[in-house]
Amino acid sequence: MKLWSILGNSQKLDGGAMFGNAPRGMWERWLAPDAENRIQLACRALLAEGLNGKTVLFETGIGTFFEPKLRERYGVAEERHVLLDSLREAGFSHEDIDAVVISHLHFDHAGGLLAAWREGAAPSLLFPNATYIVGEEAWQRATHPHPRDRASFIPELHPLLEASQRLERVQGAHSSTLGPQVRFTYSSGHTPGLMMAEIAAGNATEKNGGIAFCSDLIPGRPWVHLPVTMGYDRYAELLIDEKRAFLEDKLARNVRLFFTHDPDCASAHIVRDAKGRFGTRDECTSLAGESL
Repeated sequence: MKLWSILGNSQKLDGGAMFGNAPRGMWERWLAPDAENRIQLACRALLAEGLNGKTVLFETGIGTFFEPKLRERYGVAEERHVLLDSLREAGFSHEDIDAVVISHLHFDHAGGLLAAWREGAAPSLLFPNATYIVGEEAWQRATHPHPRDRASFIPELHPLLEASQRLERVQGAHSSTLGPQVRFTYSSGHTPGLMMAEIAAGNATEKNGGIAFCSDLIPGRPWVHLPVTMGYDRYAELLIDEKRAFLEDKLARNVRLFFTHDPDCASAHIVRDAKGRFGTRDECTSLAGESL
């Protein structure tokens, strides 16, 4: 199996919102804000070729489905669908993808499923040959949203996914499409049913190695530190407890983390210092056909 990190459209969001109760004097050392207090964020996907005989894309980023006014509001700089360009640079097209795994249906993770906005055109799905894989609890949250994060979902997306007849809603640790080499775990601190995917190295029973897509449980390196959460998180204390268990498990089994929103780092291993604080090592900016 080979892995690629695939960049999608970038975005800028308010730094205070992204770092919750961490003071600006702390977080601005990690990610420098612009004049509007916004920080640069990546929307990075993970591509796995040869996973259960399939080419699988984990996440699609924010894409460029927004009309221009909303694209400006959410800090999406590029008008083109960057994910499609990045796939081409890696030697793939969206038609080559056999499965797309979406951790949750917030627009900055699922918006890239849609074609770029065109005035007067109805939203339409990309990846015509792919099975769309999403967790059942995350699906229920998206289709019956709470006022807390209603604006984070794309109402037009859900009927399109159902109408495709290629939607798999996962309820346990494994997907029938992907088989046992991908194991799902779940978190509810950010949003109910957030689904993290771990790809095992070698065969599915191997205890060491592998790579885990952290999604919004750990958006990037600054959030590896346990107390750091986002203002967007549903339950900060629950998320911290979930993050601790996740990091302890990955550290014990030498599983790498894959970051979707870190602007400068795609993947890293976990370390823990003498005081028990988590950090990262072996950081890499990108993956380009790396063997797992």
